[in-house]
Amino acid sequence: MPSKISRRLSEIIDALPLQNGYRILEIGCGSGVAAREISNRFENIYLLGIDRSIKAIEQSKNSCKSEIQSGKLNFIQSAIEDFKLPETEHLFDIAFAVRVGALDGRHPQLEKRALEKISKCLKKTGKLFIDGGNPLKEIRLKTY
Repeated sequence: MPSKISRRLSEIIDALPLQNGYRILEIGCGSGVAAREISNRFENIYLLGIDRSIKAIEQSKNSCKSEIQSGKLNFIQSAIEDFKLPETEHLFDIAFAVRVGALDGRHPQLEKRALEKISKCLKKTGKLFIDGGNPLKEIRLKTY
């Protein structure tokens, strides 16, 4: 049974500049609530969700079976600071993260590695958004 989306997460999704045809990387996807919501809002969109927790990835795969079958969603177990874009994947238009420790400013070396990995996954025009703004803030990746 699909999880109910929280008001906060719904506001975050509403704030993302998404459109049909976009490829999205969700960092720290948890149980797949945001991924499923995004895939159901758009007819032609693709989202790859990653999470360091194998349990979270298993939950995502279980709760998003029809969206995965449709080709709109995929999930991979990986910490963002160790993530390498699989050869089968193309670059992303947008990446976003909500409550991801590697991007919250408490671990500068980890954050640097994470931002380097994210920048390699995005198109030249790609953008990264994290929680902490109102409700999101964009992180500039030009230096990576």
